[in-house]
Amino acid sequence: MIARYSRPAMARVWSDESKLARWLEVELAALDGWASVGAVPDEAAREIRARAEAPTPERVAEIEERTQHDVAAFVDAVAEPLGPVGRWFHYGLTSSDVLDTALSLQIREAGALILEGIERALAAVLEQAERHRRTLMMGRTHGVHAEPTTFGLKLAGWAWELDRARTRVERALEGLRVGKLSGAVGTYSAIDPEVERLACERLGLEPAPSSTQILQRDRHADLLGALAVTAASLEKFALEIRHLARTEVREVEEPFGRGQKGSSAMPHKRNPIVAERICGLARVVRGAALVGLENVALWHERDISHSSAERVVMPDAFLALDYMLDRFAWLVEGLVVRPERMRRNLEASHGLFFSQRLLLALVESGLERSKAYELVQRNAMRAWEEEQDFPHLVRSDSAISAQLDAPALDAVFDLEAYTRHVDVVFDRLSVLSPREEPVHA
Repeated sequence: MIARYSRPAMARVWSDESKLARWLEVELAALDGWASVGAVPDEAAREIRARAEAPTPERVAEIEERTQHDVAAFVDAVAEPLGPVGRWFHYGLTSSDVLDTALSLQIREAGALILEGIERALAAVLEQAERHRRTLMMGRTHGVHAEPTTFGLKLAGWAWELDRARTRVERALEGLRVGKLSGAVGTYSAIDPEVERLACERLGLEPAPSSTQILQRDRHADLLGALAVTAASLEKFALEIRHLARTEVREVEEPFGRGQKGSSAMPHKRNPIVAERICGLARVVRGAALVGLENVALWHERDISHSSAERVVMPDAFLALDYMLDRFAWLVEGLVVRPERMRRNLEASHGLFFSQRLLLALVESGLERSKAYELVQRNAMRAWEEEQDFPHLVRSDSAISAQLDAPALDAVFDLEAYTRHVDVVFDRLSVLSPREEPVHA
């Protein structure tokens, strides 16, 4: 991921320096396991742990020019200054033992940052939802006025979706809280299973119950899918903000700072650029999920076709989503909401949104539904075409007034009816308070 869309903490997780440090962490955990079962001398293990250092990416790259193998280059770079005890470094391991177990450590660290981002986004949405619990606005289906809702109710739906994202990501991260040190094809032919258990315990992982040369990639596909669904939800929210920010609607607006420029050519422009950026980056994360799915099917106990693609999409998916969550939280926290514009837009369709309430009232009065529908639609179409007030037309229709008296029609055209059950949803929402500490932190 380019620096423009990379935040420092997440970028550090996926840096070459961090990767090599994680590789060393796995190697040393395995070494301690070997010492515990008596296969490697304790003094050798202690000396290696005391002296071994993660090499620089530059040194590994220099050796890799010769070896054409990054893990072999890493092993040589660590072992070369250790002297005779260096022969025990990487003892009994195959490259993927190190790569896959270290990747699980990186994913755990990156996952904690993603969960922190979801928590912040959820907190921002919950705060705005409560603030606008009763802020009336027009609900739209097919992009057309339907019935009134509140801006708070719209955001309540987002909050539940973020909660599902949190649960989904937590579960997928748990699926990758595993390591493997089982050798070339997963048979432990060159390593004691007890070493794997001890090493994983030291690393805070569980040994995979079964592995080949690698951890099966359904785990990684599941995680990338969870990240992609989270990104898709953020895209959905951002797209809604973009629609509501259009000039013809103008019910919300992105924060716009002093000195900011919306266009190099048109000084009046205040564009929803952050929401658009979120929508664009969602495509990147979705693409990573597709790669994750394609990485599941590998030849026999392992081929290397997944490796090159995974080195790109795993960091990119985390980096992009981390950035998206940060920008979305910022967007919601500073969102400019225009209740007066929402009310004007609600009134722009001449009260047509009362049509369902009128239909139900006519049915309740004893009128056949098809006849009631015909009466309501007739007045609705006239209100549309002639831009007349729908309640006024209805009150003037003798066929309707024969069924419903003035008090009954007053009840039909009561705006409060659309908000009377808002508190039911918000009572349910109260269980979604942000958690103090993200899982896997």
